[in-house]
Amino acid sequence: MGDVVSTHLDESKRELITARTGEVIGEFGRLYEQQFVVALFNKVRFDIEGGGGPQPQLLHRKVPLQDKSIFSGTLFQYLEENKKWRNRFLFIPDSYNVNFYDSKAGYEKGLHPKGSINCAGYRVLTSMDQYLELLGHSLPDVKAKSSSSPFLKCPTQFPLILWHPYAAHYFFCVVAEKDQQKWSAVFQDCVRDTNNGLSEESKVQTPAFTDAVRLYRQAQGQYGTWDMMCGTPPQILANLVMEKLQPELRDLISPRLKGKLQERLRSWTLISDAVYRLVQSQAKAQYEAIVQSCEAGSPPLEATIRTDMDQIITSKEHVTGKIRALVLPKAEKLLKVSIQPYISSILEALMEPTSRGFFEVRDVFFRELVDMSKNLVNDGSKEKLGEHMEKISMLAFHPVKMQCCYEKVEPLSLEGLQQRFDVSSPSVFVQRAQILMREQMDDAVYTFEQLLHQGLEGQEGDDLTKAIQRSQDRVIKKFDYDSSTVRKRFFREALLQIFIPYMLKQLSPSCSPELPNFQELIFEDFSRFILVENIFEEVVLHTVMKDIMMAVKEAAVQRRHNLYRDSIVLTNSDPNLHLLSENPQIDWAGEYGTEKGDGDGAEQDAENNDMDDDPEVQKRRRMKQVVSMIQVEDCGLPESCLEIPGVEDIPEETEGEVDQRCGGEASTTPEITAKVPNGTSSSGAPSLANGNDLKVEDTAAASGQGDQSLAPVKEASREAAEVESPPPDPAVESAIQEIERAVLEEDGEQSAAPSTQTEAAETYPTQSEPEAPPAKEVEPVSKPETQEEIVTPSQQQVEAESTSEPPAESAGDSSAGQSDNSKGQSPATEVTKKQEEHQPIQVQEKHSDSVEEDSGKGGSTDPEVANEM
Repeated sequence: MGDVVSTHLDESKRELITARTGEVIGEFGRLYEQQFVVALFNKVRFDIEGGGGPQPQLLHRKVPLQDKSIFSGTLFQYLEENKKWRNRFLFIPDSYNVNFYDSKAGYEKGLHPKGSINCAGYRVLTSMDQYLELLGHSLPDVKAKSSSSPFLKCPTQFPLILWHPYAAHYFFCVVAEKDQQKWSAVFQDCVRDTNNGLSEESKVQTPAFTDAVRLYRQAQGQYGTWDMMCGTPPQILANLVMEKLQPELRDLISPRLKGKLQERLRSWTLISDAVYRLVQSQAKAQYEAIVQSCEAGSPPLEATIRTDMDQIITSKEHVTGKIRALVLPKAEKLLKVSIQPYISSILEALMEPTSRGFFEVRDVFFRELVDMSKNLVNDGSKEKLGEHMEKISMLAFHPVKMQCCYEKVEPLSLEGLQQRFDVSSPSVFVQRAQILMREQMDDAVYTFEQLLHQGLEGQEGDDLTKAIQRSQDRVIKKFDYDSSTVRKRFFREALLQIFIPYMLKQLSPSCSPELPNFQELIFEDFSRFILVENIFEEVVLHTVMKDIMMAVKEAAVQRRHNLYRDSIVLTNSDPNLHLLSENPQIDWAGEYGTEKGDGDGAEQDAENNDMDDDPEVQKRRRMKQVVSMIQVEDCGLPESCLEIPGVEDIPEETEGEVDQRCGGEASTTPEITAKVPNGTSSSGAPSLANGNDLKVEDTAAASGQGDQSLAPVKEASREAAEVESPPPDPAVESAIQEIERAVLEEDGEQSAAPSTQTEAAETYPTQSEPEAPPAKEVEPVSKPETQEEIVTPSQQQVEAESTSEPPAESAGDSSAGQSDNSKGQSPATEVTKKQEEHQPIQVQEKHSDSVEEDSGKGGSTDPEVANEM
């Protein structure tokens, strides 16, 4: 690798790289210094005048991932230096950088990682064909094929590739498709987070930087959206340099590359990565010098702004009026012809997938709370609640559980409109919408945590479930309002990002030459705070903003998008709620004592290695993990995704559960099934008004125990003695009688078999068929003495009162009156003498009672039996 890079990047090439980097950063620095002063003025003005807008109803978590890691696991990585695949342990902290180690032990010992990947600008690929299609555009007149590259062969069928237009490419693979999906979701979350843009907390540096980059690209004739505006400022500046430098170097180096096609592609990838790292290091140093210089001069500028604020605003408004008179006629004509016909279609293309994504976020949040309520129906302790809340608290940052939400936005397409309005890719809007969805989910979860924690004082059992329901209802209402506000703001911003560059590109040739004339209208003392180029863009923005606002307002009337109208503004609807945002973040596991018994492997490792006094090592072991991988089974290769014990903040779902969640159906968690007696799933339990399910014991009692009609008498009697059933439902009773009748008919057909008596004794007879001869059901026809052995229910009652006598003697004493009583007996009250010898008398009594209860009519005519009921 070093030979290839050093050969083609000689001293002259490095000087060229340094010169091009200096040119780009120099021009950017000039623009940044101008925009820094303007951003400082806007920040001070905002602090003085304040800003309006709807107040969010949900609370916002300041440090969402405190003491949390995103993911860790083991997979195979392709090593470029020796062209071999090796096991690597990957650890992803809250910064979303991918750190890889030789082993998990090396990570736990606090060793420096073998490498770290900042995923800004990367794309996650899951097949070699996708990778080679992108790689084929790296060199001119080159088309790579997947079948002709030995170094691209993957040992498994499930590769994972991180591709970047300038930086190094990383190759991983796993041994199962399920692991590939999980790792892909994690990598995509890393890319999504690092592409999120610069921090909005910096009210001066961030707008100054973004405006300087935009103005630089516009000066180069590039007005459209830029999908490489991602990462840290040095990364963005390196992308800005490489956008111009890479084609120049490719033309110089590609003719000198030797070897086969894939070898040349590999060499060019290594050279491009070396150039990118060199440019990034130089851009970082120069950018830091520019920022330091601007920050040093900001205090006197801020003092001037605060002193002359009114004069600066007056002067700016005067110049704005002059520029508006020049630009407005041209802008309105362009707006009417080229913008207005497309606003509704573009807005609809944005709204459909975005709204589906936010609806899915709401459903996932609701289903998680319903699942928790189901679990707490059987075990309503606060310890169990703390265990569930510890998992739910990080729901927004669980890439696997949020994947079904993110997938709803991915179909967003601006087909046919990208070339007209110079939109490079819809991925800019897709990733922004996904970030907003994640923020809304975390706000909803955090608000639910605070409300539930406030209402948990002295709550147990059913009261605990009610407290969950009350908090859930409040949060859902607030989520609906906030999601509407966030989506409308996203639609407005997206439309502006599409239309403003197009309008500026069309108006600049005729308006820009006249702008310097307006600079003379500005006082020299205020010239640093008022720039005519910025005023020109503001005039264009306000021109199209009216139509965009009207289009979004009309869309809010359509109920299918679930957008609140602008007239519906909730202000201070819950003033006490925002006081909770000042509370520290809730440690559910620590406060409710679940850390001791939750099997936290990281905690156990720390206890077993008390000899390690390094606080960094202890912190690594105590760190909890948002996502945990399941263990791979029945694989031909070594396990590529090992289970990380003790960091299961949110347990993995089974494949069926993921399908149910993404399909919109509520799933039953394994904890619920484990708590239901007799293996009955709680999904069949009746639903309460609040969405929870009844207890399984109540459900089983209400069902009438219809499934016991075919069980043996001893087992049925034992269950009947333990549980008292309420009066059966008529529909259930009818079904039971039909089953019993079918069983009796089958027993009658098999009466010649030796086991007929035993089968008759083990079956509940029914009273609906009194005409059936009892002798044919229990004894063969060839034995006429069978009638003398039949025992009536009245004789069973006498035997129950005199339990000291053997069952055989009782049957013998009552044989004289059998002929009269047998005519009025139904098959449901006849038991043979041999059955008595094998059954306790108590069983016969309970059997008679249960038959009388189940039938409800047509029962025995014996008055003693009726009195007993």
